[in-house]
Amino acid sequence: MSKWNKEVFIKTVKSNCVAHTSSVIVELINFSESNADNLSWGKGSNCGTMTFKCKSEDYGFLPLFNITTNGKIKFHINYLREKIEANEITKDYQLKLESNFMMDFDSNLYPIDLSHKIEDLFNYKAEVNRFQDAISGISARLRQ
Repeated sequence: MSKWNKEVFIKTVKSNCVAHTSSVIVELINFSESNADNLSWGKGSNCGTMTFKCKSEDYGFLPLFNITTNGKIKFHINYLREKIEANEITKDYQLKLESNFMMDFDSNLYPIDLSHKIEDLFNYKAEVNRFQDAISGISARLRQ
């Protein structure tokens, strides 16, 4: 049984994170509720997680990103590289992440999926919107 749910998660985020980070997380949760094929809440005792999953006919449920109650986000780009045979989908995800966050997500330079502070990545509303658009686009491609 999952320890976390939306209400407990948001309450914990608001007590753990600065206001800007909290508002970004709440926005990502609301987006995820509307767009994810499966939204899973973690079972951890100290830190909660929420994972956005997309259902693919070929690969089942695939996590695209997760957020934590301590204000971090992880992009599951390397997990997707291992699971998806269609390289153009993971390349598209990589390019969208790189253009939004001005970071390099190349498999050689970014060999494992890492957690990043939300406050470092999302400074403007436009960055949140572009990330949501990227996730919507990748989800649509995976569902085809």
